[in-house]
Amino acid sequence: MRVVRLSTTEELEQFAAPWNALARGVPFRSHDWLASWWRFYGGDHDLCALAVIDDLGEVVGVAPLYLERTTSRGRVLKLLGTGDVCSDYLSILAAKGSEEEVTSVLAQWLVDANHPANPSPAARWELLELSGVSADDAHVAQLIGHMIEDGAQVHRREGPNCWRIELPDSWETLLAAMSKSHRKQIRRVEKRLLDSGRAVLRTADETTLEPALEILIDLHQRRRQSLGQPGCFSSPAFSGFLHEAARRLLASKRLELHWIELDGRPVAAEFQLAGDDIVFAYQAGVDPDTLEEEPGRIINVATLRRAIELGRRGFDFLRGDEPYKAHWRAGPRASWELRVVPSAASARLRHGVWLAGDTMKQLIKTGLNLSGMR
Repeated sequence: MRVVRLSTTEELEQFAAPWNALARGVPFRSHDWLASWWRFYGGDHDLCALAVIDDLGEVVGVAPLYLERTTSRGRVLKLLGTGDVCSDYLSILAAKGSEEEVTSVLAQWLVDANHPANPSPAARWELLELSGVSADDAHVAQLIGHMIEDGAQVHRREGPNCWRIELPDSWETLLAAMSKSHRKQIRRVEKRLLDSGRAVLRTADETTLEPALEILIDLHQRRRQSLGQPGCFSSPAFSGFLHEAARRLLASKRLELHWIELDGRPVAAEFQLAGDDIVFAYQAGVDPDTLEEEPGRIINVATLRRAIELGRRGFDFLRGDEPYKAHWRAGPRASWELRVVPSAASARLRHGVWLAGDTMKQLIKTGLNLSGMR
């Protein structure tokens, strides 16, 4: 196997089809999502995506990386899709049956990139940061294991939980698992609004994608601003990214953009990513002027019912510990934030300084929490 570095947007696009196939139904790992991210968030960074190609010329692995230059931490390799976009379940991609070989050759490439004899200094790095990674991600664990064997140090800390409902075969079975009070609230929404026809679930297609995005943006922004917050779409980069990702994902049947019309008026919208059998609820908005009608609950009920009808096996609310997720009997799924430091003395020194500062921050935070409990 050989590793090819993709350093331009044009090279990135050439690998779209095999990359999407290797994502294995997790839209956050797809070329559609990550190439869109690079277009709007790449900025002054250097693209350093690594494609693994076997002796038949087939793409069997991808490490979706970019290089960020910083003053305090030096040259940092990160996963595409990180930062404000909040991509979850990011990973190293590998074809089934080739996982061990792919992660091994990628680890060796990363080690060799820092070798003094390497003729390409542009590939050198001082820190590998992996965030948004599931705690049970076998591919990342294999990559890290190989790098530890080559002398790398690893620092790991808990990231935010994602929350997923394991969907049963029927809506009634899901309702039976709810608390009595929550089940009563759901029944009220169904009878008074959804089953009566007052509330209707709409789903975007090629002809309604742009109007649906405008509904989502309007509802999200008005709700955030009512809470004194700027809202995600106040960022031109985020707005541009989500429009681009939506077009790509819809074309590959990985987007489900829904909105609820209540008495003919849009009151809730949700941007969902469609996995092979998992729905990922990514971004939402509700009308702040109709909160008494519980628009958030309406769209949750409507989209969960739809997911079960389509035979989906899971509904993932993604990161964040908001109480409503547990009310739906969603279970937490842990994630890790990993820092991999190569054996170079300068990189170890930088990491030691960072680790000391991070430890102090955690002590201060813990102290503040304890003082607030007195």
